[in-house]
Amino acid sequence: MRDSVDRQRRAFWLKHLHRWHWISSAVSLAVLLLFAVTGFTLNHAAQIEATPKVERHVTTLPDALRAGLGAGRASAPVPATVADYVASHTGAHIEGRPGEWSDDEVYLSLPRPGGDGWVSIDRETGEVQYETTDRGWLAYLNDLHKGRNTGPVWRWFIDVFALACLVFAVTGLILLKMHAAQRGMTWPMVALGFVLPVILALIFIH
Repeated sequence: MRDSVDRQRRAFWLKHLHRWHWISSAVSLAVLLLFAVTGFTLNHAAQIEATPKVERHVTTLPDALRAGLGAGRASAPVPATVADYVASHTGAHIEGRPGEWSDDEVYLSLPRPGGDGWVSIDRETGEVQYETTDRGWLAYLNDLHKGRNTGPVWRWFIDVFALACLVFAVTGLILLKMHAAQRGMTWPMVALGFVLPVILALIFIH
């Protein structure tokens, strides 16, 4: 009777652990592959050359819009009419973005994954300069890995992905424990996975 109950309990946990293990692996598979590849490219960033592509656009605000810049402010977006003009003449989307206001200019930083950009508006002459730097798709993927300039939605996604990986690892460890009796190398291999990084860090990282 006791053996029957134990078998039922084991079957119950195996069923649910396998379910959560495959669900978490399915949810995290694509991003796990992405992070594995970009982990390699980040580790060898110095050996992977990339030629940044820089583009520059220049235009001048009409007098009516230049006057709308008004008095200096510490940090505020430019008026919507100015943002619309800049977008239509340079391609820079600055509406709602806070700018750094000084007596001479309004400067807006436009960082993004895989590149950078900025807009400078001369408050006296109305000259608008927009420069963008594209470092390529590999830099874009590397920045996704780091969560650099990706915004809150991607950062939340990384958190969810990390939770899925945690579930995948923990359920895998429990499944290893439940099958360890039939697989003699289970715990030596698990111990190696824990100990090897510690040894490498203590010996080679100073």
